[in-house]
Amino acid sequence: MKGMDLLSKKIALFPGSFDPLTKGHVNLIYRGCTLFEELVVGIFRNTTKNPLFSMDERELLCKKVTRTLQNVSVHSFADSLTVDAVKQVGATHLLRGIRNASDYEYERDLARFNQELSEGFDTVFLFADPSLGHLSSSVLKEIHVSGGDVSAYLPDEVYRMLKNK
Repeated sequence: MKGMDLLSKKIALFPGSFDPLTKGHVNLIYRGCTLFEELVVGIFRNTTKNPLFSMDERELLCKKVTRTLQNVSVHSFADSLTVDAVKQVGATHLLRGIRNASDYEYERDLARFNQELSEGFDTVFLFADPSLGHLSSSVLKEIHVSGGDVSAYLPDEVYRMLKNK
């Protein structure tokens, strides 16, 4: 890739709103930290969604869930574009998860747009684990708000905090 040093440290940014952080997200974080020397979980604000957890709560939960992973850090980027966060953390890659065909089309177009905004990094896609591919933070929030049990789909720390919401 133009401008990318093949010998540079491989750092990936895994961006998302993580509201709430699901076992699907955690699976991608664990898999991603084996592929890169450093993985930065980036907590972003999604302007199209009404968040259940504050940015600080989401950052805290991600840090708790990933605390045993030596090469993973968690940072909030409240009002940043993803491409600006890539530069800020010195990432060589963006890590994105794909659950289905519509995710693929959306993520493909987003990756292209990001490349037009800024060069110097590649987007890497990981397919969701088949047992977790149906998980969606938005759907889980809806189920929870309607009184359904979502405990099987969330890390324990996240579920405990969700119960108190």
